[in-house]
Amino acid sequence: MRRVVVTGLGLLTPLGLGVDVNWKRLVSGTVGINKINDFDVSDLPCKIAGQIPTKDQDPEGGLNIDDWLEPREYKRIDRFIAYGLISATQAVEDSGWKPLNENQKNRTGVILGSGIGGLETISETTEILNTKGPRKVSPFFIPSALINLLSGQVSIKYGFKGPNHSVVTACSTGAHAIGDASRIIRYGDADVMIAGGAEAACCRIGMAGFAAARALSTNFNNDPYLSSRPWDQDRDGFVMGEGAGVVVLEEKEHAIRRGAKIYAEIKGYGLSGDAHHITAPAENGDGGFRAMESAIKDANLVSGDLDYINAHGTSTPLGDIIELKAIGRLLNKNIENISISSTKSSTGHLLGAAGAIEAIYSILSIVNQTAPPTNNLLNPDKETLGFDLVPINSKNRKIKNVLSNSFGFGGTNASLVIGSSD
Repeated sequence: MRRVVVTGLGLLTPLGLGVDVNWKRLVSGTVGINKINDFDVSDLPCKIAGQIPTKDQDPEGGLNIDDWLEPREYKRIDRFIAYGLISATQAVEDSGWKPLNENQKNRTGVILGSGIGGLETISETTEILNTKGPRKVSPFFIPSALINLLSGQVSIKYGFKGPNHSVVTACSTGAHAIGDASRIIRYGDADVMIAGGAEAACCRIGMAGFAAARALSTNFNNDPYLSSRPWDQDRDGFVMGEGAGVVVLEEKEHAIRRGAKIYAEIKGYGLSGDAHHITAPAENGDGGFRAMESAIKDANLVSGDLDYINAHGTSTPLGDIIELKAIGRLLNKNIENISISSTKSSTGHLLGAAGAIEAIYSILSIVNQTAPPTNNLLNPDKETLGFDLVPINSKNRKIKNVLSNSFGFGGTNASLVIGSSD
């Protein structure tokens, strides 16, 4: 079977723009969550989110859209597509991959997804329709909101003519996109794939919807930096985040032949369904356990080969402990040898982009031999006893193999095993 390596990375998260900025801030314990100021939240129970900083707010890591997209182009796409395009541009440039002929273009594909897609555009267009009538609806409305148009836009920009696909599996989207893309390469349908996820659901309708489902944190509106606190006894829900994460995946020999730098290898991929509830995970964590077990088996490893787990860990009262129990079942006697953390404590929950950015953080943990911290873990739940959850401070340690988890509404689960390429 062909081996799949990572040769390019692109990140845009609440911690900032770019891989270097993200990693520096992640391991230093920076939290990218703040009060929402760009739309009215006065009547919403949750008033905080992990939004993308602007250049004015953050000269080092902030985003100036005009540096990446022409104003006319930006007006024709939803923010999730813009975020995905920016991250894909970083990843492709980082990889140095430039197809030189038609065959190479045909062997390069794209799988980029989103959990929700153009929610803000749909909301705004509905308002225009209801107040100004159908003649005022933009002809770009549909292609600006469709989730697969992110893949389409990247494909068109670079002329990549291979598999053009999209994933929509709620909060598992980014991980599923990377896993599916790796299998496309492994089975010989492409040599290079651009994969990941993007999300921009921090808008009134998005916040109101998740708040109505009682999924969001509401106890830390005055202390947003403390709001995302996986496994802490004071956790009360997840914090919305937005942004994108994109990787360039490549068949290993193809990468070696062209002299590409190789960050890591996608060794295993597992996926499963809970068949239990539309929003809540199965209480025994069996779906997540089976996804993890499948990913490890696919990597031809055993649980004792893992060094670090980037957990789904959203900071919800129910989900955090269910996942941890499933991890404990998976690791058995190897618990004390493995570090586990949730980087959502820094970024909030990026929904369809979460699995992709967390896969990139996992890759960087191997490159830098450092496990990122779980912020705000000040009063651990009693169920955490015996687990190394890397509280507050990052941890330097040997990391060869990482498991990254992503679980979503509808009981959809994805796990990736990422390892050093040797």
